[in-house]
Amino acid sequence: MEDGFSSSQAIALTGVSRRQLVYWRQTELIEPSVTTAGGHARYTFRDLIALRTAKRLIDAGVSLQRIRSSITSLIRFLPDVGRPLEEVSLVATGDVVLVFHGGAAFEALSGQEWVFPVAELARDVERLRRKEAADPVQEELFPGWSDDGEAPASGSGAAA
Repeated sequence: MEDGFSSSQAIALTGVSRRQLVYWRQTELIEPSVTTAGGHARYTFRDLIALRTAKRLIDAGVSLQRIRSSITSLIRFLPDVGRPLEEVSLVATGDVVLVFHGGAAFEALSGQEWVFPVAELARDVERLRRKEAADPVQEELFPGWSDDGEAPASGSGAAA
């Protein structure tokens, strides 16, 4: 749509209530990005993404205060991301908001990484296997002996 979406259209497309839309605009959580020549506010497709994301987070139990804090933190952690509700993938688990961006997942407020890349772990495992294949460990040369030099325990301990 050339001129963007009206408030009524944004409500119909995102499921937010008129009250939420007005409040979020007044408090600058999500504002329409376009103004028509006649001075009417219009929401862009990116604005609709932000509205739907905020609605889903609220529906998942995330408080509006937590959403605002998360946006502030994301702008600090990801300076190249200007509008986090539109530009990153967010997942709510209770009142925790996880962010998926650039192949990593982290908590929105603290920046703490939550998920490590599986492919990276697979590469580390393969490197370890190759190293172990090239350098046999003591146990392979002397079965029953541990890496700390401990001798194997005797079987029965009784003399014949």
